[in-house]
Amino acid sequence: MSVKFYIDTLGCAKNEYDSQVLAADLLKKGAAMTTVPEDADILIVNTCGFIEAAKKESIDHIFAMADLKGERKKLVVTGCLSERYHKELVQEMPEVDIFVGVNEYDDLASILLDGESHATDQVHGEVEEVLPYRERVLEENAYTAVLKIAEGCNNYCSFCAIPKIRGPYRSMKMEDCVRAAEEMANRGIKELQIIAQDTSQYGIDLYGERNLPELLKKLCRIDGIEWIRLFYVYDDGITDELIDVIREEPKICEYIDMPIQHIADPVLKRMRRHSTGDSIRETVTKLRARIPNVHIRTTLLVGFPGETEEDFEALMDFIREFELDRVGVFAFSEEEGTPSFEMDGKLPEDVKEERRDRIMELQADISRKLNEKKIGSTFDVIIDEVLEEGLYSGRTRYDAPEIDCEVTFRAKEGYEPGMIIPVTIVNAFEYDLEGEEVSYEFA
Repeated sequence: MSVKFYIDTLGCAKNEYDSQVLAADLLKKGAAMTTVPEDADILIVNTCGFIEAAKKESIDHIFAMADLKGERKKLVVTGCLSERYHKELVQEMPEVDIFVGVNEYDDLASILLDGESHATDQVHGEVEEVLPYRERVLEENAYTAVLKIAEGCNNYCSFCAIPKIRGPYRSMKMEDCVRAAEEMANRGIKELQIIAQDTSQYGIDLYGERNLPELLKKLCRIDGIEWIRLFYVYDDGITDELIDVIREEPKICEYIDMPIQHIADPVLKRMRRHSTGDSIRETVTKLRARIPNVHIRTTLLVGFPGETEEDFEALMDFIREFELDRVGVFAFSEEEGTPSFEMDGKLPEDVKEERRDRIMELQADISRKLNEKKIGSTFDVIIDEVLEEGLYSGRTRYDAPEIDCEVTFRAKEGYEPGMIIPVTIVNAFEYDLEGEEVSYEFA
C-alpha cells in the first residue's frame, strides 16, 4: 500500500507553487496524495513567515496537524517559517519530525520515502544559481495557475525578510518558463498568473537585462493560454517596452499588480524603496495614458516607523486623486532581522490599525464608484464556480482569482468552471458585480 501524504499550504502563491513541486516529487517516488489529513501517513505544513499574523496562523496549523499525528504519522514543517525560525522551532515543537527550509525541497521526497537520515536543525539547502524547471501537480480540472519565473529578491526593503528567507534573485531560463507554460496549457490551464518577488526584474541575472517583455511575447504564442496576468511588478521596472507589450498583446490582461507601499518620500526612503512619490505618480499616469482601461492593483503599508500624520494624509490624498482600481492595505508588522525592527519612531498598534481602516474605508467608496461605471458594459468573464442551475460566479479580465471582484451572473445551464463567456453588468457593489449572459433570456 502506498504511503499517503497531505499538504496544508499557507501564505502566498509562491508557497502554493512550492507545494505543487513537492507533491510531484512525492508522487514520482510512489506516494499517494490525499485531501483528508486523517488518512495521511505524512502530514506536511507549508508555512508562511512573512508577518506576525501569518506566523501565528502557521503555528496554529502546525499544532492542529500535531493533534492528528498520533504514533504512526510523520509531521513535516516546510516553508518560510521553518527557514526563518528553524532553531527556535526545533526547540519548541518536539511534535514535529522534520523541519525543512525553502531551499531543501529537492531532498524532502527522498528523506521521507527512502529513509535517508536528516537532522531537524539542518534546514538550509544550497541556493541554486538559476531557478530550475520543476514538474508540478495541478488541481484536477484546473484552468488558472501560477507560473513562477524567478525566486528570491535583491531589493532589500527595510521591512522585508524575504531576501534572507528565499535568497538572492534568480530567474528561470526563458526556455524553461515557456516549457512550463506549454505543459500547463496542455493540461487545460487558460489563465497564467505570472509571479516572482519582483517580476519586472526577470532575466537581469541570466541575461544582463530585463527580459520580461520578451518572455511575455513567447508566452502569448502558446495555444490554449487565453489570459496572462502580471503580479508584483515594481514601478521602476515598468518600462515603455513592457507597456507596449501589454497594450499590443491581446492575451495579456489589462491588469497589473504594482506594489507601491507608500507615496510619501520620507517613508519610501526609510523603507529603502527604489521609488519616489513622483515616479509612482508618473508610472500610474503613463499606464493609464497608454493602456486603455488598465486596472492597477497595489499594496500599501501604513504605520511604518516614523510615518507622520502628514505622510499618511499624503497617501490618502494620492488614493483620492488617482482612484486605483484594487488596493490592499497592511499595518506595519515588526519583523526580527529586518532594519525596520531597530528603527525609532514606532507607532502604537491602535494608530496603525486606525490608519489602515481609514484607507480601506476610502477605497471601498472608490471601488463602488468604479464598479458602478461598469453597469451596462459587457465583459468576458471566466467562470470560477457553478452556484446553482443557471447561476455562476466568475471574474473579468480585470480581476485576479480570490483577491479581486467577483461577478455573479445568470446564464444558460451547462457551463463549467474555466469557460469564458460575455456578461453584461447589471448591478454593482463595493467589491462585487452582478450580471447576465449576453444571450441569456429570463423566463
